[in-house]
Parts: sequence; structure tokens; C-alpha cells
Amino acid sequence: MKLNVHRIDGTKTDELVELDSSIFEITPNEHAIYLAVKAYLAHQRQGTHKSKERSEVSGGGKKPWRQKGRGTARAGSIRSPLWVGGGTIFGPKPHTYDLKVPKKVSRLARCSAYSIKAKENKIIVVEDFTLSEKKTKKMVEILKNFSLDEKKTLLMLGKKDENIYYSGRNIEKLFIVEAKNASIFDIVNNDTLLIQKSALEEIISNYTKN
Repeated sequence: MKLNVHRIDGTKTDELVELDSSIFEITPNEHAIYLAVKAYLAHQRQGTHKSKERSEVSGGGKKPWRQKGRGTARAGSIRSPLWVGGGTIFGPKPHTYDLKVPKKVSRLARCSAYSIKAKENKIIVVEDFTLSEKKTKKMVEILKNFSLDEKKTLLMLGKKDENIYYSGRNIEKLFIVEAKNASIFDIVNNDTLLIQKSALEEIISNYTKN
């Protein structure tokens, strides 16, 4: 598959880039995508949730009242889970949510995600560009040139560019990431991929050499 390289004003250049068929034209495996996204989201969880058990609640060193003679139920400690302010039975404990996905499955998931985007014509290759200053207005203009101002868009950069990042970070539906750091969730969670030419070259080189 070949795509035209676009200028930032939205017009096409005469330059064509070829999308590697082993990355952008495979038969998508939706289950691999599911596993990879599930693992990514699991890794975002801190797992620091915690409730106090009976032994961790303050107080309760003394029996509240005598065993017999009051006409009420027996009670040995105010730490009892039956009491307000007592310990929690089977409450949450800190633990990790890490899920491991085999390297081949992870690669298959990414290639499947790229292939779906390519099949749906939701990949736009743009020439490498930078901004002279940090201006959100300029980034909005670029998105409007591609009719992407109302769509969730992932802008993939070939290398870190602070002017582009700071110009786009306040745009609600725009997400900016270096190609090498793009996660499977970034690819799946956005409607359109706006990829710089150098970023596309990096994606292809990284996947073909592995």
C-alpha cells in the first residue's frame, strides 16, 4: 500500500511512501489486540487499595461490657467487623495487576491495529514539521487543514519536539507521542493516526528488524 505524503496545509505532495505489508496489511487478530490492551490498562493501575482488618483498627483492648446480665448480645471487642468503626472482613489488599503478554502476541496486536487503521483509510502521513513557537492556535490550524479538529487524533512524531508537544497538549482530542513510545492503547483509542514521515520510517524499521 502506498500513501501520499501531505504538507501541513493539508495538500498532497508528489512523494509516495510505501506501507510495509507485514505491518500494515496483515489479517487483524482482534483477540491479540484485546490481550495487549487489557495488559496495558492493567499496568496503569496502582493497586494501592487497602482497608483495615480487625487487628489494625484502633481501640478494642477492653471488653465493652460484662459477659452476662445486661440482656444484650455478648461482645468482646469494639474492633469486631459487626461494629461501626470495626475492621473490614475480606477487604482489599495492595497487589499488582501486572499481566504478561508474549512478545509475539504484542507485536501481532500492534500490527493488527495498524492494519485496521490502514484498511479504514485512517492513516495520514505528513511531512516532518516543527513550530517556531508554542502556539495552540497553530496546531489547531494544522488539524483543521486535515479536517481532524473534531476527531480523536494521534500525532506520531519521529523525535521529541517540545514546541509541537506544548502547542497540542491543551487540545482535547489530540494526543501527541513519539513513534517509539506509542502504546497499543494509543493506536486503538484514537480515530486517526497522523504520522510524520520520519515516524513512519521508524515504525517500519523497528518492526522489520525484529
